[in-house]
Amino acid sequence: MASPAEAEAEAVAEKQVMVVAMDDSEHSTYALEWTLHHFFTPYASNHPFKLVLVHAKPTASSAVGLAGPGAAEVIPMVEADLKKMAARIIEAAKELCHSKSVHDVKVEVVEGDARNVLCEAVEKHHASTLVVGSHGYGAIKRAVLGSVSDYCAHHANCTVMIVKRPKIKH
Repeated sequence: MASPAEAEAEAVAEKQVMVVAMDDSEHSTYALEWTLHHFFTPYASNHPFKLVLVHAKPTASSAVGLAGPGAAEVIPMVEADLKKMAARIIEAAKELCHSKSVHDVKVEVVEGDARNVLCEAVEKHHASTLVVGSHGYGAIKRAVLGSVSDYCAHHANCTVMIVKRPKIKH
């Protein structure tokens, strides 16, 4: 059994967890690229964080909208498509990590609303940082649609890094 001093040293050596939100947008891919470049690649194999990629898969019923006859026949097809899309998103993210020599990556696909899924992932993994890509919605669109990044910035119990791709000047 470890002495209290050894246990404390082990706890200090424990890496902090960084959760990166993944969806099928170029914004989340850019956020992952940016994160890998700034927090993982410079440290070779001695990264300062454990990396957890999380994809929130919508429910088939939320994608279909459960209205009218025929919905029951459509839901299994929509569910299959959502599973395929989730697998593609996670595989592309893992490939990006591996291309940057980041191999110790945990991935999760969790069904539900992205805002709740991401805040719950922060709690589950005791994350110190949540990274989300910004779609750059204007104020009106954000108010109507809601913004995952805005929600997480206010509700996640950790630092939230909203990564927005810089506009290219011509």
